[in-house]
Amino acid sequence: MQITSRFTIAVHTITCIDCFKDEYKVTSNFIAQSTGVNPVIVRGVLSQLKEAGIIHSRQGASGITLAKPLDQITFYDIYKAVDSVKDEGLFHFHEHPNPDCPVGRNIHAATDNRLAQIQTTMENEMKQIKLSDVVDDVQMNIKEGN
Repeated sequence: MQITSRFTIAVHTITCIDCFKDEYKVTSNFIAQSTGVNPVIVRGVLSQLKEAGIIHSRQGASGITLAKPLDQITFYDIYKAVDSVKDEGLFHFHEHPNPDCPVGRNIHAATDNRLAQIQTTMENEMKQIKLSDVVDDVQMNIKEGN
């Protein structure tokens, strides 16, 4: 199980958009410089965030802006936008446990609900974390000279 780096790139991206909105035209190249990630990857993340209604992006003078206030954007919103798991769930179970083996025959029944519970718990925690908290922490660290 691993959430891809697109999630942290998206959090970084949204933080940049807010922190630099009054100083710079925030573009994919600007964000790529901050994240240290290839601009093509950044543009892909931006496209997913735009499709999810989290950002606005238009070519021209305005650059990239937030589509909603930071306190209305959660880690869960970002996770669903850029790293959403498919119908199989967060945990991908091996395809063909041996039905002739007593463990293979029963492993799904013993683990499926537990794995679903873990995913639900993680997603519920993500719904509690707002981007405004992240941006506040980043800005505090910047003011402290970090």
